[in-house]
Amino acid sequence: EGCEICPDNEDVWLEAARLHPQDQAKTILAAAARRMPTSVQVYLRAADLESHDFAKKAVLRKALEANPNSVTLWKAAIDLEDADDAKILLSVAVEKVPHSVEMWLALARLETYENARKVLNQARKHLPTERAVWIAAAKLEESQNHGDVVDRIVDKAVRSLDKHDAVVMRAQWLKAKEAEAAEAAGAPLTSAAIVKCTVGRGVDDEDRQRTWADDANAALARNAVATARAILAHGLAAFPTKRTLWLQAVDLERKHGTATSLDEVLEAASERLPRTEIFWLVRAKEKWLAGAVDESRSILTEAFKANPDSEPVWLAAVKLEWETGEIERARVLLARARERAPTARIYMKSALLERECRRFDEALELLEEGLRKYPTFAKMYMMGGQICSEDLTKDQIHLDRTRKFYQRGLQNCPNSVVLWCLASQLEERVAEYRSGSANAGVTKARSLLELARLKNAKNPELWLEAIRLERRAGNEKLAVSLMARALQECPTSGLLLAENISTSPRVEQKSKSADAIKRRPDDPRVIAAVAALFASERKHEKARKWYERAVKLDPDVGDSWAKWYAFELDAGKKEGREDLKQRCVAAEPKHGELWCRVSKAMPNRRKSTAEHLEAAAQNILATMQKLN
Repeated sequence: EGCEICPDNEDVWLEAARLHPQDQAKTILAAAARRMPTSVQVYLRAADLESHDFAKKAVLRKALEANPNSVTLWKAAIDLEDADDAKILLSVAVEKVPHSVEMWLALARLETYENARKVLNQARKHLPTERAVWIAAAKLEESQNHGDVVDRIVDKAVRSLDKHDAVVMRAQWLKAKEAEAAEAAGAPLTSAAIVKCTVGRGVDDEDRQRTWADDANAALARNAVATARAILAHGLAAFPTKRTLWLQAVDLERKHGTATSLDEVLEAASERLPRTEIFWLVRAKEKWLAGAVDESRSILTEAFKANPDSEPVWLAAVKLEWETGEIERARVLLARARERAPTARIYMKSALLERECRRFDEALELLEEGLRKYPTFAKMYMMGGQICSEDLTKDQIHLDRTRKFYQRGLQNCPNSVVLWCLASQLEERVAEYRSGSANAGVTKARSLLELARLKNAKNPELWLEAIRLERRAGNEKLAVSLMARALQECPTSGLLLAENISTSPRVEQKSKSADAIKRRPDDPRVIAAVAALFASERKHEKARKWYERAVKLDPDVGDSWAKWYAFELDAGKKEGREDLKQRCVAAEPKHGELWCRVSKAMPNRRKSTAEHLEAAAQNILATMQKLN
């Protein structure tokens, strides 16, 4: 009845067909097509009702006879054909609907290279303002390895679109619309060409460097590595002496590139900025790690020419020879460095080399020479004291020499916390040198630390050393009292809060943890201490989550990695341990009380990060066994 009353209403016919069985629906739609031969939806619905492809094709071809300009009908008809028949239909379609960019691009994809070029040229004539046609042409040339042609096509596209007043925003060219889309489609050269031709559009001269750096970061965030690389390449062509851009490019290649691409960027950076040591040093290190020692030496030789007085370059050259077992070469280099570019660190490394070779007298001579020139460099006093107390025989003579090193150091460096702690620990161990009782040593060590706190107020490291001294001496009550005073003076010290958690009675540890988290919620030492508490309670998943949080807060703190690894050795699986070890090696931690004690011990100097992790974890496990 509705079809009779409203014979020209498409929706009524379609609804009537929906409400009837299939055979009747076909009859209804046939009547509708005769009444409204230009209704695309009627034909599409009629084709859907057919069970076989040949019947669907017949319906759609009849529809195209009545509606030759319908893009929707052409698409539906082409979807039913195989590649060869689709190509024939598309050839007709682009003549009937030349404004449809999809038809042109689909036809070009099905054609051979030569025919595809002709198709796209025709498309450009019919659609001069459609950038997708130009981009398709560029991708086509890239697929044939015609890199030089790609640049020309994209440049011509930009100029042609400007000529026809087709407004394309810079962001449309760069982001998901074109450059990044081209990269995602496997056309990095096209992406780079788009960047090259459009990245500077609409950007003020004074904003170019900042804008391009931001563009590259944004592209990387969307995983568009080739686009980011092209943006940085363009930026470096315009600003070849901007250190920050080169560092950004190096970082990109290190994370997303190959060893060859990284080396090429570092080489270019070194040529452009020869006085910036970091690029020479990183390149030399990468070559060394790859086993190309001679190439690494050559790079450092070039670095010397550009930076004859550079301490980092001298020390890098020394380290290369030292680590590859060329001790005599390293010694000669250090001697030259002391003549041509003397610094406190040069003297310290010279003494360290001799100490490692067990030439203690030469090491001490170098330290004395260095201290005459650099009397405020605390590390040389520390090394001198450590050589006398650890490497030489424990007797009164070497005790006195050690004391003299530390006393001179404290006179010249009264703010060096490590020196105060070393001096205190020496007095605590005085009985080992057969020079006085243990009690007398503890008393003198306590006095030294009190003096240190007077000269360095509110220093958590000194408070912690004093607390541990009392615990080692068996004065638990005094240690608890000192901790209370320390937290009054340094209420937000993560170091003290973590120690307070781990040394409190078990019944108090939860409340101490809650208080510590409230005071320092983002301190990795506090978080690791809480993780250790969960581990002791066998709450393994919670412990892992907190250890994960600790290493994410500061991956440079080796103690967090060591505690987590010790936990996994005790309660985890082999796969988890290996994964954790790899993450630690990638992070290359350098700090942490236990980590530094292990990694800087003379027997461990040449060991890898993985070996340091194992040693530190075993140290933690041994301590736990003693406590248990």
